[in-house]
Amino acid sequence: MGKPSINMTREEKIKQLQEEEFDLLVIGGGVTGAGIALDAAARGLRTALVEKEDFASGTSSRSTKLVHGGLRYLKQFEIGLVSEVGRERAIVHRNAPHLVIPEKMLMPLVKGGTYGKIATSLGLTVYDILAGVRKSDRREMLDRDQALMEEPLLNPHNLLGAGLYSEYRTDDARLTIELIKAASRYGAICLNYMKLTEFKLNKGHLTGGDCLDLINDKKISLSAKFVVNACGPWVDELRKMNNSLKGKKLHLTKGVHLVVAHNKLPVRNSTYFDVPDGRMIFSIPRGDKTYIGTTDTDYSGNMERVVTTEKDAMYLIGSVNSAFPSVSLSLDDVEANWAGLRPLIHQEGKPVSEISRRDEIFEAADGLISIAGGKLTGYRKMAEKTVDLVVKRMHRDHGRKFPGSETEHIFLLDNHLEEDEIHGYTGSVGKILESIGMPAVKAEYLVTNYGKQADIILALAAGLNLPDTGEGLIRSELTYSIENESVMNSVDFFDRRTGRLYFDIDSVLKYQEIVKDHLAEHFGWDEIRRKEEDSLLEQKIFDARHFFKTDF
Repeated sequence: MGKPSINMTREEKIKQLQEEEFDLLVIGGGVTGAGIALDAAARGLRTALVEKEDFASGTSSRSTKLVHGGLRYLKQFEIGLVSEVGRERAIVHRNAPHLVIPEKMLMPLVKGGTYGKIATSLGLTVYDILAGVRKSDRREMLDRDQALMEEPLLNPHNLLGAGLYSEYRTDDARLTIELIKAASRYGAICLNYMKLTEFKLNKGHLTGGDCLDLINDKKISLSAKFVVNACGPWVDELRKMNNSLKGKKLHLTKGVHLVVAHNKLPVRNSTYFDVPDGRMIFSIPRGDKTYIGTTDTDYSGNMERVVTTEKDAMYLIGSVNSAFPSVSLSLDDVEANWAGLRPLIHQEGKPVSEISRRDEIFEAADGLISIAGGKLTGYRKMAEKTVDLVVKRMHRDHGRKFPGSETEHIFLLDNHLEEDEIHGYTGSVGKILESIGMPAVKAEYLVTNYGKQADIILALAAGLNLPDTGEGLIRSELTYSIENESVMNSVDFFDRRTGRLYFDIDSVLKYQEIVKDHLAEHFGWDEIRRKEEDSLLEQKIFDARHFFKTDF
């Protein structure tokens, strides 16, 4: 195992990247790349990971934020996939229970809907068995009156009953960040804002890559025995770089989510409901907000700026109003939105909704290994499969042996919370918050974001002793995330580290100057860089609060 790199400075990491030959170079810092880096480093491979933007800045911060068991796959008869993702969600819940939270999901049964009573009862029973759902969380079938008691907002005129089953809610970006941190503890060197510009070749075999450090505008060269392309929607862009884009290709689709105040859509449970066009979407309570999603449409626009169109938003608003007629949501009720891409494997002739969510590995003649497709829930198995291939090649080409995957048993946080400790710990965090003049309601937010790492943030906040408790919390989180989570700008912080850009956008508007000033002082930004930061955050806020006529 290499030296733990989690507390190394960026400069120290870059020095190591240039001086060492790595066993594995991972391109892409989303959940798949982060999972690969952890799996490889835990097995003892000297591992480096580079990401051209921030960790989780693509698909891995734009999902529905569910580590789900794949109920929809039953309808497509993908039995093996249901079984696999069911097992996987149980593993990731066990390894990060503060972050992957069990939650009941209500599925209303309506006249003319996707699922009938008998099919739903049978399907959810099979789902529980295949997914290995523990007895206390197994499905419950409700009649019409029970369903209305569980969720009074449902339309009583077409309601037949409901199924109540188990799912898991998460924060996809936080999950990715914790995977990066865990990989770093095992010695992986992980750097954001490090863009691959060219592959290195020796006698037709990949031996690393040249990169541009976007923070300091400097070029560096990395050497590695093997290279994995885990770039999500950008996988094919890298395959073009080494002329290996042949055969199967990606099929990009866009998914959109809207955030409203919970009192505007006061659902009691997460709900998976039918919409008039035959699809199903989610409404999920999160703190004092409810978010709604998702769309699923073909995408061929700008991959660097994926936005929500008016058509996207109206589709979701209409869907909600159809399922919950007393709510009467409008576009004016939407506080924030996000849009993201799904990198599916193209299947000729199949509509978007029927394209498999399975992952595949592509192997190029020069040795490039590309992993694409898949779902958030399956990231760990995707990583295991990829590293298994690297290890096999390592033995074949270099005579070196490595053990099998250990990630099933690796807690993502060193200071680990067990599931039965979370409630008590949240209560103690609330009491500490009150003792330093902060609202106790922030306890759940802190614990679900940071687990026991919240202790560090609370200590920082207590030391500040600011009259504005909101500012105190912001400053403490920012200090923690700069020192421990590779935050390089305000969008990293407001979006991927805290989720405030979508779930507390008022705090972004209120404290943005404080955050930018703190970053400018810490990193020594000049006036030009400070103005660039203003523009960067301004665009992200604008995109989160507005709808566009068309995609870019």
